[in-house]
Amino acid sequence: MLKTLIIAASILVSSAAVAEDTELPFKVTPVATFNEPWAMTFMPDGKMLVTEKRGRLYIVTQDGEVGPYFDEVPNVDYRGQGGLGDVIVHPEFEKNQLVYLSYAESGMGNTRGAAVARGRIQVPDRGRPYLTDVEVIWRQIPKMTDDGHYGHRMAFDKDGYLFISSGDRQKFDPAQHMTGTVGKIVRLHDDGSVPDDNPFAEDGDITEQIWSIGHRNPLGLAFDAKGRLWNTEMGPLHGDELNLVKAGKNYGYPIVSNGDHYSGEPIPDHDTRPEFEAPKVSWTPTIAPAELIFYSGNMFPELKGSALIAGLASRAIIRVEVDGESAREVERFKFDNRIREIEQGPDGSLWVLEDKDGGRLLQLTRK
Repeated sequence: MLKTLIIAASILVSSAAVAEDTELPFKVTPVATFNEPWAMTFMPDGKMLVTEKRGRLYIVTQDGEVGPYFDEVPNVDYRGQGGLGDVIVHPEFEKNQLVYLSYAESGMGNTRGAAVARGRIQVPDRGRPYLTDVEVIWRQIPKMTDDGHYGHRMAFDKDGYLFISSGDRQKFDPAQHMTGTVGKIVRLHDDGSVPDDNPFAEDGDITEQIWSIGHRNPLGLAFDAKGRLWNTEMGPLHGDELNLVKAGKNYGYPIVSNGDHYSGEPIPDHDTRPEFEAPKVSWTPTIAPAELIFYSGNMFPELKGSALIAGLASRAIIRVEVDGESAREVERFKFDNRIREIEQGPDGSLWVLEDKDGGRLLQLTRK
C-alpha cells in the first residue's frame, strides 16, 4: 500500500510540471500508409526512405507515391521489438549513395542483437531498387536472449562521426558493464572503425567504441544547433528521460532512475547519486518517447530551436525548450495514434510516422 501511495504521489507532483495539451497548430495531411513503420529519412532530392519493422525499405515521394520495396536488405530477426529499425543517409550521400540501416539480427543459441549495415542505393529504371556493397559495420555485443530494448537509433554529427544508441536488452546490469556495448551509446567512423579520441579508446577491445554508458532503451538520438548530442530514453515504470549526452559520462541505469521496476520495486532517484548524469527532463507518468529532432525550419518559427519528441503511449509530439543545459516541456500536441517517428522536411514542414500496422505517414504544415 505504501509503494502505491508513493508512486501515486510522484505522478501527481510530476504532472504539475507537464504542459497542457495544445490545440494542433498544424494542418495534418495523410500521405501514405505502412505496416509497422519504424523510421524515415530524407534524401537530398526530397524523397524519403521509410522502413517497416518486418524488414522492408521503401522510397516514398512527398506526394505519397510508394515505390516497390528494396531487394538485398539485410535479413532481420522480426519478433517482439526486433526487426528493421532506423535508416539514415551518409553526410556525402550525393557522392557515394551510402545508406545506413539498423536492425535486429539472430545469433547462436536463440540469441539476437542489434546491428548496423551500410550499402549503396541502386534505383534501376525498371524493377525493384536494391543495395550493393552491403556490409555490417557494427554489432551489439554480446548478443542476448529476449527481444526488447535494441535502441539502435543512429545520427551523424557535423564532423561525420556516426553515433548509435544501444539498448540494455532488458538485462539491467550490463548497461554498467564495460565489456560490451549493451546499454551504451557508441561513436564510430562512417565505416565502423573506432576513432582514437573516443573517451575509452585506450582500453581497447569493445570498450573503445563506447561514448557513454548507463542507458536503458534510447529510442531517439539527435544533435542540437550547437552540435550537442541528446537522447530520449524509455524509463522502466515511468521516469522517461531527455539526456544531454556527454563523452565518457554514466547515466546511471539501472542503479538510478526516476521510475521504478514494473514489479513496483523502487529504484533510487537520480538525486540520490550525484555521481551519475541526471536527465534534463524526466516524465512521470510516461510519455514513451521515440525519435527526437531539433527544429530548425522557418514554417513554424515559434518552434525554432525546440526539441520535438515523438510520443508512443502519450500519442503526442512533446515540445521541449532548451536553455543552456536546462530544459523543460512547454507544449504537448495530441494525436489520435501512437507517434513513432518525427523528421523535418526540406521546406520546414514536419513529417511523422504513426506506429503499428496501418501506421500513416503524415505531413504537418501551417494551417
